[in-house]
Amino acid sequence: MRATDRRHFIKAIAAAGAGAAVARRAAASAVQTGPTQRAMKALVFDAYGTLFDVYSVASLCEQLFPGNGNALAALWRVKQLQYSLLRSMMNRYRDFWQLTEDGLVYAAHSLKLDLTPAKRTRLMDAYLTLAAFPDVKPGLEQLKAMGVRLAILSNGEPKMLASAVKSAGIANLLDAVISVDEIKTFKPSPRVYALVEPHMHVNVTETGFVSSNNWDVNGAGSAGLTAFWIQRTAAEPPEELGYPAARVVHAITDLPPLLRS
Repeated sequence: MRATDRRHFIKAIAAAGAGAAVARRAAASAVQTGPTQRAMKALVFDAYGTLFDVYSVASLCEQLFPGNGNALAALWRVKQLQYSLLRSMMNRYRDFWQLTEDGLVYAAHSLKLDLTPAKRTRLMDAYLTLAAFPDVKPGLEQLKAMGVRLAILSNGEPKMLASAVKSAGIANLLDAVISVDEIKTFKPSPRVYALVEPHMHVNVTETGFVSSNNWDVNGAGSAGLTAFWIQRTAAEPPEELGYPAARVVHAITDLPPLLRS
């Protein structure tokens, strides 16, 4: 290929790519606006990272390990999720409370921190009272007032979920708190999302699933739920798993207008 022809070819490819990018942005914009195509009778929420801020433990991490608080909180969360996936693949279930402790121990060892029994207990106890995001309670209250059935579907162990729900003051807004402990495997197994219909008594086609974890959104979409992604970090790209969110919002308070017909 001559140099002139090569330049024309590269320009044509670039123009096509730019056009595709514009089309993708236009499609995404269309998806994210207006009411949902189906009336949603129920919404089921992920817990950790969606309702409860898993990084709210960072201040205690910093207090206990000055200069390492953010690093410890971040690695702790990474290992917590990684262990849930690995144990599902191994078919060696340990509940989420135990996985959370395992992740903490690994993170501390990795960062060469002296995790004494007292410090371990304080950090684990902090997971029982994680701070709720500021949009959680007002958003759930608005949805409840619309007559939407609300629930949590989480990898969390039942007692740790009950404690976090109580601490956030949202127990009276929820119709159910569903834990994977019931079936002894973790998201994104389709068996987890299949728990929604029998607990909520609402057809899956009329049930939405809400998560800030995009891999979780894809798991729910793959299982047939209408998935909403709370993109809490604006720069975070969606996962390339093939089951994107039906809607992208930035707070739970953005959901009520989408559910109104």
